[in-house]
Amino acid sequence: MLDVRRLQVLHAVVASGSMTAAATNLGYTPSAVSQQIAALEKQAGVALLQRAGRGVQPTAAGRLLVEHAALISRQVAEAETALADLRAGRTGRLVIRSFATAGAALVPPALARLRHEHPGVQVHLRLVEGDDSLADVEQGRADLAIVVRPRQRTNDGIRLVHLLDDPYQAVLPRGHRLAGKRVLDLADLADEAWIGSEWPAGPCLQILFDACAAAGFSPNFVVESEDYTTAQGFVAAGLGVSLIPRTGLGGRHPGVVVRRVRRPEPIRPIHAAVREGALAEPAMTSLIQALSDSPKP
Repeated sequence: MLDVRRLQVLHAVVASGSMTAAATNLGYTPSAVSQQIAALEKQAGVALLQRAGRGVQPTAAGRLLVEHAALISRQVAEAETALADLRAGRTGRLVIRSFATAGAALVPPALARLRHEHPGVQVHLRLVEGDDSLADVEQGRADLAIVVRPRQRTNDGIRLVHLLDDPYQAVLPRGHRLAGKRVLDLADLADEAWIGSEWPAGPCLQILFDACAAAGFSPNFVVESEDYTTAQGFVAAGLGVSLIPRTGLGGRHPGVVVRRVRRPEPIRPIHAAVREGALAEPAMTSLIQALSDSPKP
């Protein structure tokens, strides 16, 4: 393979017309330039320069390589400019994963701010439920994922940045016997039928199981729902009660009431999982700060 640096030396020699002038322009000694040309001719297997008076001129092979060297030099300069723009956060691409409620509550204002601060950065966002979003970051398919803090240890090279604590709140049918209380003990719901909102099972459902165990009971789920809006519909119909995180209550059903829960208060910690190597990138730094500053429900 031809050495790019030697091609650039050849280009300098032909442009200046002599080894000595090229050495001066490059900051080399004439001997070093001569050695670079000799090594390139050995790689090429053909003479590249020929004597012309006190200077040199390219052979046909030399002219061919000089044309390509000029193209390579332009491409290298363009690459250096593009790299500088990327390092400065003027360009680039961020691939983001988020679960639905975080996508609705945190991501839109954060991306709007990122677009204002880094208009040249492209963002690709996909809503993903479960553990797939963290796996995408760990396996290099995404740069950042918004996750509920996993119970298992994350892979080396992945940093978890805390964004907010999202408390669960009790959702009751209007007219429920507990609707008049401003704050409920979790144990108050021990004998109720429960409407699930965290299926399939994952870290969010485990948070509920752990909290109920701490309150001395196991919830009796009579409906297993996959989203908060549907769960509220079942609650409004009087089929049971539910616990839904605050970020999931943006669209509240008119047939339910929402109350705080204590002793204990289930909380899901929401984090940004990001590759440590990306933390120094200006656009990533701005995105994480924007996510942290997003208005909390």
